[in-house]
Amino acid sequence: MISIRIQQLTKRFGSVTALHHLNLEIAPGELFFLLGPSGCGKTTLLRSMAGFYIPEEGKIFFGDEDVTRLAPHKRNTGMMFQSYALWPHMSVAENVAFGLEERKVAKDEIKRRVGEALESVRMGQYAERRPNQLSGGQQQRVALARALVIRPRCLLLDEPLSNLDAKLRLEMRTEIRRVCKEFKLTTVYVTHDQKEALSVSDRMAILESGHILQVGSPREVYKRPHRKTVANFIGETDFIPGKLLGREGDKIWVETSVGRFQGIMGDPLANVATGATVTVSIRPECWTITQAPEAQNNIRGAIGDSVYLGEIGQYDFVSNGTTLKMVERNPRYVGTRAASGELFASVEPEDVVVLVD
Repeated sequence: MISIRIQQLTKRFGSVTALHHLNLEIAPGELFFLLGPSGCGKTTLLRSMAGFYIPEEGKIFFGDEDVTRLAPHKRNTGMMFQSYALWPHMSVAENVAFGLEERKVAKDEIKRRVGEALESVRMGQYAERRPNQLSGGQQQRVALARALVIRPRCLLLDEPLSNLDAKLRLEMRTEIRRVCKEFKLTTVYVTHDQKEALSVSDRMAILESGHILQVGSPREVYKRPHRKTVANFIGETDFIPGKLLGREGDKIWVETSVGRFQGIMGDPLANVATGATVTVSIRPECWTITQAPEAQNNIRGAIGDSVYLGEIGQYDFVSNGTTLKMVERNPRYVGTRAASGELFASVEPEDVVVLVD
């Protein structure tokens, strides 16, 4: 296992700066995701780690080794691409063996390691088949085996599941995490799929326009985004503009058009004065709808449109002219008489995230 350290990394393409003085540390054996919208710089950062791009400024370390200007084949990284990149005229075993043959590994050793790699991804029985005889999920497993067989120092994955259907994506998420943890591989994984990142990663970095906005565990990033951009990208949320009334330690009070809320600062280091304009972020699933008001963080309103989805109900809750999205498990108000009258919605203070951008 190795750590990966990025120091002040800058990459330009002509007049466009794709990465702006990035700093990032990835722990040994960590499954780390780079997440963000198209054009945010995540693939550029991954390809810089792989050696396909040489940065104009900054350094990349694998452990204590400076690999910034090292050729890709000398970095000993395993790479998985979106397109699988399997040779169609070669068998599964031959595809997996290719990297070892390029490294002049002995034939007996190649055979043994190819067999082990295919077994590790549960593809041993398909060794003699051609890629066109495999499903998309099976081809992805072969690509993973090919990346593993060279015993890389780290594994780099560039949107590896984007070409699979929804069911196969779910299956391969679990499989990739299992294999990475079993081999104790430091893994960097690029995706734009939020659910993929939340369900698989140990930690993640959210990028925008070549900058890292936030780094943290899936729970930290989802429950306590530092910025409005992060909250908006990860999951669904309502943004309610307001004015900061006061602050006491971790507690903060905000006045909004729908009511007064006690919450927490998204960025604990943010310095914001009383009276400042802020934004309150509340996730739809954090609300509780009742027929009587609760003690705090309580708003009055009525249900507009609603959708029944069996285990959950989705509501448009209208309060003082503002429509808020709410989700209720085991829904009680879809299509009922109570839904047409006045209701109340409340939220716990730790689920009211106050943002300053």
